Amino acid sequence: MRIISGTAKGRRLHTPPAKNSGIRPTADKAREALFNILGSGIVGSRVLDLCAGTGAFGCEALSRGAALVVFVDMSTSALKLIAENIRLVPDGPSRSLLIRHDLFRGIEPPSFQRAGRGPFDIVFADPPYLTPLTGAILTSLDKGSILAENSLVILEEQKRFASPEGLSRLQKIDSRTYGDSTFSFYRLRNQGHRDIDIRIDS
Repeated sequence: MRIISGTAKGRRLHTPPAKNSGIRPTADKAREALFNILGSGIVGSRVLDLCAGTGAFGCEALSRGAALVVFVDMSTSALKLIAENIRLVPDGPSRSLLIRHDLFRGIEPPSFQRAGRGPFDIVFADPPYLTPLTGAILTSLDKGSILAENSLVILEEQKRFASPEGLSRLQKIDSRTYGDSTFSFYRLRNQGHRDIDIRIDS
């Protein structure tokens, strides 16, 4: 695994031991495709990386110019790994915050509000495949107040997972499948201007 582009381009990310099956990093090719979709919208953005694992998504965002990335994981070993990877990015630690948190408890504790310094522009969630945590995260984001008006939520799941078309406030606008994974993209309903456009290939 490596950082694909930006100030830390080409640097190899620390990965968990092979015996650690609890962390499933997003493949380089899939991550590259996601960031091609985000384009320049990542620059200056506030990013929330949920079930962060190795922190590959958030570190890529930092390398490409995100203003702030908040990494959230329940695993202490994962957070230690993320801390090592953040240090690979110039000024990475100064633009990052790590939070150990059980996402079944929601995404609205005071630590998130302080960490965000305002709402998040991009939320990436990569929960364990086909578990109730996926629904818990989507519901919490839908009901919460941490999304900006133009926020983009990206959910990674197993390709046979049927992601909901919409919730009370969130609406699925696109989905892409790469290998065994499907990425579903959500925005708040009835939003105005979009800084990041999702283009559906013909």
